[in-house]
Amino acid sequence: MDEREKILQAQNLTVSFRTNEGMVRAVRGVDFDLYKGETLAIVGESGSGKSVTARSLMGILAPNAVVDAGSILYDGVDLLKLKEDQFHKYRGNKLGMIFQDPLSSLNPIMKIGKQLTESMLLNEKISKKDAKERALKLLAGVGISDPERRFNQYPFELSGGMRQRVVIAIALSANPEILICDEPTTALDVTIQAQILELINSIKEERKLSVIFITHDMGVVANMADRIAVMYAGKIVEYGTADEIFYQPAHPYTWALLASIPDLDTKEKLESIPGTPPNMLFPPKGDAFAPRNKYAMAIDFEEEPPLFQLSPTHYAATWLLHPNAPRVEPPRIVTERIRRMRALGGEA
Repeated sequence: MDEREKILQAQNLTVSFRTNEGMVRAVRGVDFDLYKGETLAIVGESGSGKSVTARSLMGILAPNAVVDAGSILYDGVDLLKLKEDQFHKYRGNKLGMIFQDPLSSLNPIMKIGKQLTESMLLNEKISKKDAKERALKLLAGVGISDPERRFNQYPFELSGGMRQRVVIAIALSANPEILICDEPTTALDVTIQAQILELINSIKEERKLSVIFITHDMGVVANMADRIAVMYAGKIVEYGTADEIFYQPAHPYTWALLASIPDLDTKEKLESIPGTPPNMLFPPKGDAFAPRNKYAMAIDFEEEPPLFQLSPTHYAATWLLHPNAPRVEPPRIVTERIRRMRALGGEA
């Protein structure tokens, strides 16, 4: 039994979007727990439902979104049942969010300082002087030099990496317990990406935060996730500890994601995932990944697989784990990478 403190729990989260063509089934019965002080990575291609899941946690879904079922429990409160004015005390104060594109998540015509102090002045009994002092400390804390000057600048005057640091400072301004990072490094170059990931890790340790990290890139989470949930077509198809996902992956989609990670030591040709994700206006019958899965069996096109348990912490939804299924090995590029990681002493 896991004795860690559970800080957030999503149960059967189901979200659709009304469109002119019909209802798009974006998230289909997602379950996960977040424990205090851990980083949970949610990984999948664009359109897999991971960002919709993140926005559901923050209560910032688009106007055409419909929460069909499920609950999100925080401290015994179902966030999905809250009205907007009630949710307001959780958003920012309990849950902070870093968005993918720092330029679009900052107000282009408002100075950095005003954007940092706005929520403090709105939600707390604090003077403008004290709010500014805290904002300057936050800017310095996220690695921005000359915070006094940056405080009076506009977003367009800062580099992409610096803007993302400002977004992180804003997310931290109300001292949240949970930090949700939605593809926070996608718009940045590789060097700046590494700096931002290191910053998020250090802030997590310093503030004892719980982090949900959304990404399409398995390589990004290799050294920062405690647990990983792999999403495809609105469902979690595999989840486990980071070691289990990297060393003992069980779902063909997880294999495909791992096979596409660039690696300086890889002698095999990187593999792309054939085909395209399904149209969620018409969710496919059976296993949604079956049309793209070279290991698919007849049952994959007829019946959706259950989650098979591989260990107390590791589950995967694939018929390949059924006792009667043929034994299938991951692609060679994946087994070679696992072999090298083991030889290096377990560095993922």
